[in-house]
Amino acid sequence: MAIRTILLYPHPILAAKAEPIKEITQEIKTLATDMLETMVAAHGIGLAANQIGITQRILVIDLNPTTDDSETSEVNDPALGPHVMINPKIVEQKGSITWEEGCLSIPDQVGEVERSAEIEAVFTNLDGETVQVRATELMAVCIQHEIDHLNGIVYPDRMHDRAKAREIRLAMKALKSA
Repeated sequence: MAIRTILLYPHPILAAKAEPIKEITQEIKTLATDMLETMVAAHGIGLAANQIGITQRILVIDLNPTTDDSETSEVNDPALGPHVMINPKIVEQKGSITWEEGCLSIPDQVGEVERSAEIEAVFTNLDGETVQVRATELMAVCIQHEIDHLNGIVYPDRMHDRAKAREIRLAMKALKSA
């Protein structure tokens, strides 16, 4: 379909809370396809609609390894994606894990974020079905990171190392000014 432009922090839409999707239309299905293509083209593993300027509660995740070779013989693990999650919410959280996170809206920066080690999330898929998933490790971190985007939160907001978070914000503001 189309590769969309990814907004960079501190764009104001990244701080906006996304609105629930009431109906799965062809427009929403096209948006999901565009988001997946945009995420893959940017070499990401997750993307929330806010990141492409759409304030609707939809995100995509694909933890399968990607290659530039379209003739790859690797078989993707369906548990790892691609996933399209509409109106996702976390209904259960357990434990704690610290993960070094990056973000397509905050390029060339990383920071350690403490998140729940295991989560249970509920969302609607593109067929209109309610799906409940239990996730751990990177999948749990990625779901939490992308839902944060839908709530107007970027990962430096979650960092315990406030000096590093400030450094990331300043680097992004300097990039925007350049």
